[in-house]
Amino acid sequence: MRLVRLAQQPSRVAEDVRAALASLGRGSNVVGGVALIGASPVEGRPVEAVVVMPKGVLIVIGVDLPDPALKLEAPLGGPWKADGWPLVHGDTSINPATDALSLSAACTHKIADVAPGAGPIGTIIAVGPYVETVDQPAADLAGSVRVLYPTATTMLAATVSLATAPRPRSVQQARDLIAALAPDAPPMPEEMLLGEGFSAYSDDEPTVIRENPLVAIAPTVPVQHPGKGKRPAKPAVPPVPPAKPVPPVKATPPVQQATPAKPVPPVRQTPPPAAAAPAPAESAPKSPRQSKTVKWLPVAAIGLLIVLLVAAISVASGGDDTASTQTPPPPTPATSPPPPSSSAVENIQFTSRASAADQKCASHAYGDVQSSLQQTSCSTVKRASFASSIDGRAAAVTIAVVEFPNTEQANAFKAIADNPGGGGILDLATETNQWQGEVPVFEGAAYQSSLDGKSVRLIQVVWLPGPSTPDDPGLVRGAKAALELPVNG
Repeated sequence: MRLVRLAQQPSRVAEDVRAALASLGRGSNVVGGVALIGASPVEGRPVEAVVVMPKGVLIVIGVDLPDPALKLEAPLGGPWKADGWPLVHGDTSINPATDALSLSAACTHKIADVAPGAGPIGTIIAVGPYVETVDQPAADLAGSVRVLYPTATTMLAATVSLATAPRPRSVQQARDLIAALAPDAPPMPEEMLLGEGFSAYSDDEPTVIRENPLVAIAPTVPVQHPGKGKRPAKPAVPPVPPAKPVPPVKATPPVQQATPAKPVPPVRQTPPPAAAAPAPAESAPKSPRQSKTVKWLPVAAIGLLIVLLVAAISVASGGDDTASTQTPPPPTPATSPPPPSSSAVENIQFTSRASAADQKCASHAYGDVQSSLQQTSCSTVKRASFASSIDGRAAAVTIAVVEFPNTEQANAFKAIADNPGGGGILDLATETNQWQGEVPVFEGAAYQSSLDGKSVRLIQVVWLPGPSTPDDPGLVRGAKAALELPVNG
């Protein structure tokens, strides 16, 4: 995500908002886009940020609380409580976010006017100076407004859940929207906007993500062996032309008086009428002037014809039998039954949701892990997402296997990833909207990692739904079991 500072932000929590947006990094990842810091969609009423993303628009508005809080109860239509104490904001406001929601509605109308069909428009109410946990009712979470303390994790979860257009907007559409919201913003080259995830044309198809090979292999139907098909009828074998011996029969008058030979019936098995040509000779009278040499000519011709027919039939029959008795080739791997889409490790069931691999290592990371990959890029990164059931409770698992050119780089990367708060790798199924039902938030996840030569495996496991804690025994057991799962990119 690229940040463009336009004006001073109005709230104290604005610095945290800008830091959270900057921590999401630049590049073609799920939160690519342009954040207009201090933009004023409504004249004279600046907001913390307007984030123009490939698949949506976010309006970020800051709300300053009197003091830090461990738990904030923040219903949009009711009073707020900080650590059990009610919060008021003015005499007529229901809660501190009343004015912010009014400004958000005005900004939404302005965006809809200047860019019809701009896609989903969401609102983030960023509260501060610090809140450990924000509790929103389920009905509010189903809408387009999120109340949160701005961190890299909470901002990532909000952008994923609010920017849900079916396909990215084009570079030209992004330029028009940015120009309407921030006329003073500097022009942005096409290469930069393409790198942030905007498409080249408005009618581009969505990016196709490789499906999980565990569930995407379709069984193939083997082609029938040629020898197993219906055999052609034996009479269809091209007959040996019998015309050669026939002319002597017609040209020599005594031949017509010859006694018909008994071996003629085999000739009747062939459909060509030419084979029946000797039949009229049966009614011809016998000539006493016939010589012995002439008498044997038709017999020899018929005998030769029979030998040729028998040989042709034998060759055809033998070829068919040979083809039909050939041992069929062994089945190729593609015809074998597809492997199961789920795996069991240590009595924990894992069902695949997504799997992919590419070389855009830094664009799929955040925090210190992303900074490390920007300096020393990996060879490839394989990511997979699994739904799991641990002790009868639903859980979500995200796995990343990062491969490096040498073991020294792998060791250095693992040390950074193992540092608490050092960032990590984004979940694939969250990026590609492949979770069925509720989307997990990997905050407070149980974490495990392993080093295998030049590759580093990172595991995060959370309850679905949360909350989760890193030391939860069930989640820790699931994370250790996930170290043995195969990841096919």
